Amino acid sequence: MNNLQFDFLVNKENNTLTVVREFAAGRQLVWDCHTKSELLEQWFAPKPFTAKTKSMNFDNGGHWHYAMVDQDGTEYWGYTSYNNVKPIDYYETSDAFSNEAGEINKELPAAIWEVSFTDKGENTLVTTIVKYNSLADLEKILEMGMKEGLTATLQQLDELIQSLKK
Repeated sequence: MNNLQFDFLVNKENNTLTVVREFAAGRQLVWDCHTKSELLEQWFAPKPFTAKTKSMNFDNGGHWHYAMVDQDGTEYWGYTSYNNVKPIDYYETSDAFSNEAGEINKELPAAIWEVSFTDKGENTLVTTIVKYNSLADLEKILEMGMKEGLTATLQQLDELIQSLKK
C-alpha cells in the first residue's frame, strides 16, 4: 500500500494546490466514496474529527452541507456546491467554510476544486486541483493545516476502500 502515488504540489504563482493520489481500487468504488454522503462521512475528516452531513444532493447545481466535528462536539461547517458533474470521470465544486445554516463565511478562504478520476491499471488515480482567489488565501489554508489534514483524510479513505473491497 505504501507504493501508491501521492503528490502534494503547491503553486504560489497560480494560487493552486494539486493533489494526485492513487487508490488500490476501481474507479466506481473510489467515485462512490467521493460522492455518497454515507461514505464521505466515514473518511472526510482527519482523526480524531468525524464528519456529518446536514444535506447533500450530488448533481449539477447540487451541494453538500457538512460539518467536521471534534472530540468535544465542536462543529466546523463547510458548504460545497457541485458544478460540471461527469459521473465517474470528473466533477468541479465551489467549496467554502460556512455556518450550520449554510451561510458562507467570507472571512475564510473559499476555493474551486476540480477532481478527476482516471484508471491506472487496476487502481484509480484521483487528481484534485484546488484554486484559491489569492496567494494570501492559499497561504492561510496551508497555515491552517491543509496538507496534514488532507494527508490524514486520504489515509482514512485508503482504509475505507480496503474494508469495502472485502
